[in-house]
Amino acid sequence: MAEQRPGEPFKRVDVHEAKEMIDAGNVQVIDAREPWEHAEGHVPGSLRIQHMAVLVQADKLARDRPILFICKSGARSAVAAEFAASLGITDLYNVDGGHEAWAAAGYPMELGD
Repeated sequence: MAEQRPGEPFKRVDVHEAKEMIDAGNVQVIDAREPWEHAEGHVPGSLRIQHMAVLVQADKLARDRPILFICKSGARSAVAAEFAASLGITDLYNVDGGHEAWAAAGYPMELGD
């Protein structure tokens, strides 16, 4: 169940909740990792925007649907979600455990950029 901790402008979800959100559609998935990490394997259909580039690439962020941020473990994606929140975006989610948990759950990964 999505959890919002005090002081965090996003909700935390585990990989199973993230997969359900993706399968249901109408969610934008942002991979907040480095280009080489994304190329080695990422959530299918995710858009790569490095966590420190969210403010610069704000025009690529959805304003009409939830945004799900994911990185390797959940730390950089939390920073990316914080940046998105500073832009006034409110329907934000961070995947706890990130791609490590996604892969461990056996969910599909796409290669390349």
